Amino acid sequence: MINIKNLLQDIPKPIRLFLGKALLLFVVWKILYVGFLLDSKILDYPLTTHVGEASAELLNRFSSMSGFESVREVKTSIYEGERITEETSMIYHNNKPVLYIADVCNGLELIVLYIGFIVCMPSSFFRKLLYIVLGAILLDVVNIGRCIGLIYLREYFEYYFDFAHKYLFKITIYAFTFLLWMLYARKINLNNESVQVE
Repeated sequence: MINIKNLLQDIPKPIRLFLGKALLLFVVWKILYVGFLLDSKILDYPLTTHVGEASAELLNRFSSMSGFESVREVKTSIYEGERITEETSMIYHNNKPVLYIADVCNGLELIVLYIGFIVCMPSSFFRKLLYIVLGAILLDVVNIGRCIGLIYLREYFEYYFDFAHKYLFKITIYAFTFLLWMLYARKINLNNESVQVE
């Protein structure tokens, strides 16, 4: 039989502190999000709109394609036998729908996960603030790039769209997030819960 108390004692104290902070932060975020923010769309609405508009604008300005437009629409779909109605950012190319961006695709959960890791790791306030601001901006840019890539695939290589949407771009975004975490953690010494002096 596994002795939980001995197992916990085998984990170094700094790791236990980090995991405890991360778990607490996760629970608090989920309570806030599901209890107050999800229905109000106070975070999701502007972020989903921004991702759609930025994707269409970048394609119109910097690609050989033009005629993209992002419109807020109510979309009804069936997921696992259940009818779901949600407001999305629908991207049209010459009045043909090519991509819809739902709230779950706006990158909010990933940005919050990234910020939670930074907050839980020991470091100076200004270093945390720098990595939070720059990381959130970079993750937003990468998510917009993901949407542009999906639109490009939908237009030219539709056969690969589902694979890229379900696997390739998710792996890419999570790998990028992990890289940002690694950059942040490279100068942290968990044994002393302080930043190493160079």
